[in-house]
Amino acid sequence: MKIAIVGCGSRHKMFRDSVVQDYADRHEIVALCDVNAHRLAQSASLVSKPGTNGVATYLAGDFDRLIAEQKPDTVIVATPDFLHADYIVRAFEAGCDVICEKPLTIDLTRLKAILEAQARTGRQVKVTFNYRYSPARTQIKELIASGAIGTVTAVDFRWHLDRVHGADYFRRWHRQKENSGGLLVHKSTHHFDLLNWWLGSVPTHVFASGRRAFYRPETAQALGLAGRGVRCANCPVADKCDFELDMAEDAALRDLYLEAEHEDGYFRDLCVFDKEIGIEDTMQAHIRYKKGMTANYTLTAYSPWEGLEIKFQGTKGDITHRHVEVHGVFGGERAHADEDAITTELHLAGEPPRLLDVPKAKGHHGGADPVMLGYIFAPDSMEADRYDRASDHVAGAWSILTGIAANASIETGSLVDIATMLQARGIRL
Repeated sequence: MKIAIVGCGSRHKMFRDSVVQDYADRHEIVALCDVNAHRLAQSASLVSKPGTNGVATYLAGDFDRLIAEQKPDTVIVATPDFLHADYIVRAFEAGCDVICEKPLTIDLTRLKAILEAQARTGRQVKVTFNYRYSPARTQIKELIASGAIGTVTAVDFRWHLDRVHGADYFRRWHRQKENSGGLLVHKSTHHFDLLNWWLGSVPTHVFASGRRAFYRPETAQALGLAGRGVRCANCPVADKCDFELDMAEDAALRDLYLEAEHEDGYFRDLCVFDKEIGIEDTMQAHIRYKKGMTANYTLTAYSPWEGLEIKFQGTKGDITHRHVEVHGVFGGERAHADEDAITTELHLAGEPPRLLDVPKAKGHHGGADPVMLGYIFAPDSMEADRYDRASDHVAGAWSILTGIAANASIETGSLVDIATMLQARGIRL
């Protein structure tokens, strides 16, 4: 398969390295494309094979020329979220299939464009929801599907982002909803997709609330950060700020962003307490599903630890799943948890609770990434996927609709009926 990658920021590395290191006998990266010539050249240097002329590179404005000259079979889209739809549609129209980083897109207008282009061309898009492939999350799917707790009636799902990972969304392009859809689309898409997949259902109604409670100028004042700068670099109070990002001290960030600033003026280290930030850091949603179950969901982006807590209530009992990914942030450093920080408890009515053995695997995201990449790049080498973990344009659409509806609910203060919302835009799923 001939592959072109659009977007050479941090997200594309997983796909690039997987093809080059693990699946070079099956696939070839024929082109790279980015808005930034520095990042483009850097990535190309890591793809090029000795004794060749290297991989073709194109600036973003030359994407159509890339397609015409290199004729890729598949385009991998790893750009900022608001650009996904444009590249997906153009790739479809050129006869290419697509592998897309989550989220599929960020709003209904762009979603409609993708769905119409897919129907028109018959091309396919895979949305890379790696959480589905984690052995621990797959175990939950198996338990629910087996009827272990009977019929699921209600879910409580809490996701905690710590003060390094969570803060990072407030210093870069994600900080404005027109770029990312806010965290209820950019980040929660993963979680809403898990719920759809675990429950085997889709959302029908959403009521949500959200606000920026922590990453605000008032917090900076309370922390003694008066006189802070626009960005961490050269900030007068950086030495006493726990949220400082020193890109010069991080080789990956220095090479990928700091040394690329002269090309496009993109700053990766903007102050997390800026007044102009346009996304929430504290969000809650109540979700109703087509099969009758309901879910309460909470996301915070300034927790002292990172991970998830989830409880499934069923007619025969409940499942409680907890994963501590980071124990805490101390002096700006994240204390990562070990493999034993994942627990799953099954508690059936009339029986004592039982801690289950949680399956583990090596690799990023709890062992999910190598499995997902295997199904993407070498499906014939993998066992048949009885869990239906692959995500197409339909699954990608449903994963963002909860977040889009939640954003609409926050804006209006009303319960959002997703079917009515789609009908008003002429969108059919």
